[in-house]
Amino acid sequence: MLKLSQLYQRLAPTALWTNSVRLCSTQVTPPAAQPQSNFSPIATGDSADVPDKLYSRVELQMKGIDPEVMKSYAYFAKTAAEHLDIEVGKHWALRKAVKDRLTLLKSVHIYKHHRVQYEVRNYYRFMHFHKLTGSTLDTFLEYIERNLPEGVALKVTKVEQQELPEHLKSEGA
Repeated sequence: MLKLSQLYQRLAPTALWTNSVRLCSTQVTPPAAQPQSNFSPIATGDSADVPDKLYSRVELQMKGIDPEVMKSYAYFAKTAAEHLDIEVGKHWALRKAVKDRLTLLKSVHIYKHHRVQYEVRNYYRFMHFHKLTGSTLDTFLEYIERNLPEGVALKVTKVEQQELPEHLKSEGA
C-alpha cells in the first residue's frame, strides 16, 4: 500500500494533475479501536431544560452603496421572514444618501489651493421583526447573513424579553 507522501511524489511531475487531485487519508481505524464517547450526535432533549430566549423586536440596519441592491435584499429578507412565520414590522429607507467627503491636496508639499475631493455615498435601510424565539432568530439570521450581497453591511439589534427580577415583583402577586 502506498503512503500518502509517496502518492504525492508520483503525481507531482504531472502539473495538470496536481491541481485537480484531492489527497485523502486512506487508513481506516476499525470500529473497536475507536474511542467511545458519552455524547450522541443526536440531540437527546437535555437542551429542553433550558428555556428558549424571547425577543420582542429585532432591528436590521443595512448600509450599502447601491440602493437597488439593498432594496432587493430587503425584499429577500422580508420574504424569508414570511416563510418562517416571523411577524414583519416596519421597513423603510432614508430618503437621501449620507455623504462623506474627504478633501486632499493634489501635491504632497506645496500648492495648497489645488485640492481633490472624494465622496462616498452610503444608503441606509431599516427593517423591524417582532415576537421571535431564539432558535427562530438564529436560523433566520444565519440564512440572511449567508446570502448577504457584496457592498452591503448588516447590523442587528436585538431587544430581549426577560422575566421581572424577584426583588421587583409585588408581594401580593
